[in-house]
Amino acid sequence: MTEALFFILAFISEVAGTVIGFGSSAIFLPLALLFVDFKTALVLVAFLHIFGNIGRITFFRHRIDKRLIYIFGIPSVALTIPGALLVNHIPQEILKAVLGLFFLLFAAISLVRPALKFPANKPNAIIGGGLSGFLAGLIGTGGALRGAFLTAFGLEKGVYLATAAAIALAVDITRIPIYFAGGFLEQKYYAYIPVLFVLAIAGSYIGKKVVNKIPQKIFRNIVLVVLAIIGLKFMSGY
Repeated sequence: MTEALFFILAFISEVAGTVIGFGSSAIFLPLALLFVDFKTALVLVAFLHIFGNIGRITFFRHRIDKRLIYIFGIPSVALTIPGALLVNHIPQEILKAVLGLFFLLFAAISLVRPALKFPANKPNAIIGGGLSGFLAGLIGTGGALRGAFLTAFGLEKGVYLATAAAIALAVDITRIPIYFAGGFLEQKYYAYIPVLFVLAIAGSYIGKKVVNKIPQKIFRNIVLVVLAIIGLKFMSGY
């Protein structure tokens, strides 16, 4: 029953992440922590994320902005490495508190200023890419920050989704081997990976179908409020 609920929440997170546009990892990571420890959650959520991004690139079928791949993606990948390496040297309680603070700040800022975006220039792309990559390596989610910077470039929706997915894919491919080298995932969880693949592809497909049928502003605000509550819980140590 516990495993079934874990997978149901993974599927829902992938659908929601596709619809609201800031990634399944931000939604699923705090939920996964209800079932497994922080390091295990990092790996399993990374796999769901990587599979989901493959699905988004496949289903949306739009061209990728190659310029942003270079100026945003390369710093993301580069700083993912030190972020992931630091996980083994920081207590999980501190990482959960950092994660909680990140969710709380992101939710509060997004609710107060939903149209927030940074100036569209090369320095901000490099800074945004580096910071989002570092956060992805350290706490398992940097998609919200990545989105805040990428939206400044006024990309057509399909191009934005494909470009963001391609950058996130490169980040995940970089951090997952570091997590495995650190012994983050016990062998008993290996069987979860193919299930997460199926759920991620299915969730991306369903998300693509419903993205234009749900009042996105209302749905996004509900998710943001939930993330804020979860953030407060993580910061308080339950």
